[in-house]
Formats: sequence, structure tokens, C-alpha cells
Amino acid sequence: MLGRIALVAETAADARDVMVEGESGILSVHPKEFRPLYEPSKRRLTWPNGAVATLYNAVEPDQLRGPQHDGAWCDELAKWRYAGETWDQLQFGLRLGLQPRQVVTTTPRPIPVLKQIMAAETTRTTRGSTYENRANLAGTFLTEVVKKFEGTRLGRQELNAEVLDDVPGALWTRDMLDACRVRKAPELVRVVVAVDPSGTKGEEDTGDAIGIVAAGKGVDGNAYILEDATCKLPPAAWGRRAVALAAKWKADRIVAERNFGGAMVEHVIRSVDPRVSYREVTASRGKVARAEPVAALYEQSCVRHVGAFPEMEDQMCSFATNGYLGSGSPDRADAAVWAITELMLAAQAAAPIFGTYGTKR
Repeated sequence: MLGRIALVAETAADARDVMVEGESGILSVHPKEFRPLYEPSKRRLTWPNGAVATLYNAVEPDQLRGPQHDGAWCDELAKWRYAGETWDQLQFGLRLGLQPRQVVTTTPRPIPVLKQIMAAETTRTTRGSTYENRANLAGTFLTEVVKKFEGTRLGRQELNAEVLDDVPGALWTRDMLDACRVRKAPELVRVVVAVDPSGTKGEEDTGDAIGIVAAGKGVDGNAYILEDATCKLPPAAWGRRAVALAAKWKADRIVAERNFGGAMVEHVIRSVDPRVSYREVTASRGKVARAEPVAALYEQSCVRHVGAFPEMEDQMCSFATNGYLGSGSPDRADAAVWAITELMLAAQAAAPIFGTYGTKR
């Protein structure tokens, strides 16, 4: 019998809303006579037989430094921001009882730590496709998702639960991205927010997303991806989101691609804050041509990711020399490319003519 259990999710909200209180969470599936007592303030569940489960999140791996367990449930490990480090800290504390056990439930993104787990002799892998779960899904959901993704690379991952290897000729690989991961950035001398407009209304269920990414250049000369705030929102809402991100990181400039309504983007941004430093960038070459010099900076260890950005990294790994092989538009990756280009490859860009949100020292 398990007595001390770790429940680990990507964020504290996910642990609470999905693992404990969700439709398929612990409180929902237990019979009333054996339902555990949930104490949110203590991040704790206690069962009638004395077993205790504690909630942790992968944003703060050090939460797992010290506590001991004889069991663990890790949910959506492949999208944890600090997957490798959080997993390692969990293993150090999994030392109670005769046979500590853990279960991982996750979409099978091919990140290095998940590959290592699946390759271990002690791991037993069970796969389930979306089709096998149809009895628990809304018919309209299944129809729309299958129509959009069946037969695509993303569909093989999300619908068929396949762990896909890197795309042949990919500009970015999973190992490359995992090697560039850090816990925090050093002092930053410059920060930009890049916007990749979609040219659509930004509605939740239609069109492409608006790529919004914050990145900075450190005192060490390297670039750091700081945050991915990509969204599907109407212009006024994503404008506020971009300006808020710039304020949060004390950005020196917002840059945005002109090709899809550049003048409109500037109008949206300035309607939120007319003081923001703003510059248009024009895509004179294709996406792959723009991405290649940025990918080269990754190969030279000149770019770091502060944590993990699963959706963005999925798009990056779908860029190949013969084109973008992913589904839809690489909005997140495009925004990241514009940000890194502005920080590392456009040193001679004109100085801003409007005020900034802050000065880096």
C-alpha cells in the first residue's frame, strides 16, 4: 500500500484543477466512503487509511528537494517547463517502501527525458489513441479534431499517441533545444517583444494564432527566450497582451512583421500605449531562410530557453530545410525568430524614436 504520494503537474493550478478537482480528477473518481480529505492550503490529500498525497508543480523543481515518497503521479510531463530537473528531483525522493512506483500520463512529445523514461527496463508503457477514447468525448470535438489533424504529423502525436523522432533535415532538434535550457537568465542589457500577426480576426476557433514572444540579450552576449504569450484573441485583446508583456519584461522595443497588415499591428499597439517603442520588420525571404541563421545561433550555443516552451519547440522541430512540416502556421516559432533576429542579427537597426518601458543597466 502506498503511504506518501507525490502529485506533480506542470503548474500549481493544473495540479489542483486537473489532477484533484477535474472531471477525471481524484475527487471525482473516488467512491464517497473512501474519498480523501482535500486541504488546498496545505496542498494535501489525506485518505481514510492514512495515505497522504502532496501536490507539486514543475515550475518549482526545488519543491521536491527533501520530501520522501513511495509513489508518484506525474501528469503531462512532456509539457513541464523544467521537465528534466523536476523529474530528477522526484527520483531523489522516491525512496520509501519496498518498491517505490510512479505513473506518468502525458501526450508523447519526444523530449529527451520522456525518451529516457520509456527506454528504461523498469518502465511499462501503455498507449491509448483518441479513437479508443471516443466513448468519453463529445462527437463534435472528435469530428473537428480528426478532420483537421488526421494524417498530419501533429495528428500522429496527438491522435495516435506516437512518439515521433526528429524531422529529417530539421533546423532544430529536441536534443539541441534541451541542451539550451536554463533556469534563469543573467542580467539583461536589452529586451524585445516580437509579434507575428496572423492576418485573421484572432478568434479562438478559427484562423492562426498571433505569435507573441519576449526575448532578451544577456550581459554574456547570449539571447534568452523569456516567455511565450502567443494567443488567439481579437486585435484589441492581443494588443493589450503584447504591451503588457513588454511592460512586464521592461522591453526596449516591440517588433512586428509587416507582411500581414503591419500598419494595422502598429495601430493596435499604439492604441493601447502610444509611447511604446515600435519597429516594423519586413519578411523579404521565406520562413525557412529567415529561420536558418537563427538556428545556427542555437548550434553555436548563443541562444538559451528559460525553461521549456513545448508548443513553440514543437514548431521549431517541424522546420526543415525543405519547408515547414507542421500543422497550421508556425506563429510561435516565427515570433521567436523575429525576436532573436532583432537581438542578435540586427545590431545596426535604427534607434527607437519613442520612449521605452525601462532601461537595462
